[in-house]
Order: sequence, then structure tokens, then C-alpha cells
Amino acid sequence: MNLYEHTIIARQDTSPSELKQLTEKYSKIVEKNEGEVVKTENWGLLNLSYLIKKNKKGSYIHFKIKGKGKVVEELEKNEAIDKKLLRYLTVRVKEFDLDTNYFGKKEEYENKESAKN
Repeated sequence: MNLYEHTIIARQDTSPSELKQLTEKYSKIVEKNEGEVVKTENWGLLNLSYLIKKNKKGSYIHFKIKGKGKVVEELEKNEAIDKKLLRYLTVRVKEFDLDTNYFGKKEEYENKESAKN
């Protein structure tokens, strides 16, 4: 089984309920193709570096996925035709970092680090 980190950027005007539907939709696609969603993170509404389809911001959703190559193929095929999405990116990794929350509050991160030491 391969390990993938997959991020999608939804349009800035997408409601929280629509974001939840998107998360469920793509999780089901992974499961239908014999994959497993290990973790899902909602990174929230973030500024984009440049305009994408006239949008200044985007809602980021990040998946950590176990599966074969056809899982990613099927995901990207469906995302290419989804009008609610601006971009998507899949990266194959050697192992998952399930502890670090990169888009959490800074204080939470510092508290966890001090607890480790």
C-alpha cells in the first residue's frame, strides 16, 4: 500500500456544510477504490498566493490516504470536473506525520512541544 497526502482547495464562497459534503464525497471515493482515509484535516479559509479563477482565498481540506495508485487516479478524475474546487494536489510520502497540526493555533503547538521536553 502506498501512502499519499492529498489536499484540495475549494472556492471561498463554499459553505461549511458544502465543505463537509465534499469531505464525505471524496472519502467515499477513496473507500470504494480499496483505499483508506487515515486522517482528514480542515485547514480553513486561507489566502492564496495569487488569484485562481478570480478567487483571493480558498478553503483547504487535507487527506492522509493509504491505497493503490488507482485511488489517486479516481480522486483526481472526479476533482477535475468539480466546479466547487479550485485546485488539488497529491503527494506520495514514505510515512505520515499524524502528530503535528500545521494550521492549529501557535499556543497549542508550543504547549505540545514543551510537554515532550
